[in-house]
Amino acid sequence: MADKNLEVLISEADIQRRVQELADEISSDYASKGELILVGILKGAFIFLADLSRRLTIPRSIEFMAVSSYDNGDESSAVRLVMDLRKNIEGKHVLVVEDIVDTGRTLHFLQDLLATRKPKSVKTCALTRKPDRVEVDTTIDYLGFEIPDAWVVGYGLDFGEENRTLPYIAAIKGDA
Repeated sequence: MADKNLEVLISEADIQRRVQELADEISSDYASKGELILVGILKGAFIFLADLSRRLTIPRSIEFMAVSSYDNGDESSAVRLVMDLRKNIEGKHVLVVEDIVDTGRTLHFLQDLLATRKPKSVKTCALTRKPDRVEVDTTIDYLGFEIPDAWVVGYGLDFGEENRTLPYIAAIKGDA
C-alpha cells in the first residue's frame, strides 16, 4: 500500500514519548511487587511490547499468546485461543499487552481466561483503543492513545499483513 493512501494519526515521536510514560507508570506501580509477567498478544503487540519492556525498570519476563476472532454466523464474534502461555502464572503479577482494543471482546476473553489460572493480579496495557467501537466493557489499566474508528496500520498494526513495521500509526484513506 502506497504511503499516499495513509494519513498519519500518531507520529513516531509521540508513540515513543507515550511508551516511555507508560513504562515509567508501570515501573512505579510494580516497583516493590517482584517479577511482572508481560503477556504480549500476537501478532500486533510485538513492537509495542519490545519497546515497552526495554524501558521498564522492574524485574519482568515475557510470554506470548495468540487469539483469533471469527464470525460464528450470528451478529457477535467469537474469540478462540490459537497459542497459549508456556509459563504457569499462578501467584504472579500479569500484564496483558495489546496493540488495539476496539469491541473489547478479545481483551474480555483474555481477562476471563487468565483469571482462571489464579494469578496474583491481571492488569492490561493497550497501545490504542477505539472508544466508538466498544461492545464489551473491559478495563484498560494503562492506555496509550484513543483513536478514531478507522482501519489503522503501523507500529504492529497491519492490513493484510502489510505496513506492520511502520514507525508511526496511520489511518488508511478511502477504499485503499
